[in-house]
Amino acid sequence: MLMGEYAHTIDAKGRVILPADFRAELGEHFFIVKGLDQCLYIYGENEWSSFVQKVRQLPDTKPETRRLVRHFFSSGRELECDRQGRFLVPGNLRSYAGLGKDVVLAGALKRVEVWSKEEWERYNAMEDEDREKFTASMAELGI
Repeated sequence: MLMGEYAHTIDAKGRVILPADFRAELGEHFFIVKGLDQCLYIYGENEWSSFVQKVRQLPDTKPETRRLVRHFFSSGRELECDRQGRFLVPGNLRSYAGLGKDVVLAGALKRVEVWSKEEWERYNAMEDEDREKFTASMAELGI
């Protein structure tokens, strides 16, 4: 299970440190793709394989399938960390997520999410009305 929140910086070459506990859970090779909510997703090999298998079952004739495939696969990359525990965030993905120097890596159960620090703070600054909606949606999900 991936959990926790870590603030890091991206160096001049576009590399960021992947926390040791995330590295242990993700494994030597992992996959980075465009996520939702203007962040990036990082999956370990097993979770990525499971996701790929589900997507392969979807009909290519549906526009939603083609859009999903393009979103998650066209700009995705397989990565590994260097000896210092850093990985390269490709430029196109840095641009998509609006990543500057300061980033947050957040565990999200099956994946790690990479956020710009500003966007992460904005996302977490829920108004009271949003909290009520969030709480209601949890109840609808049975949680």
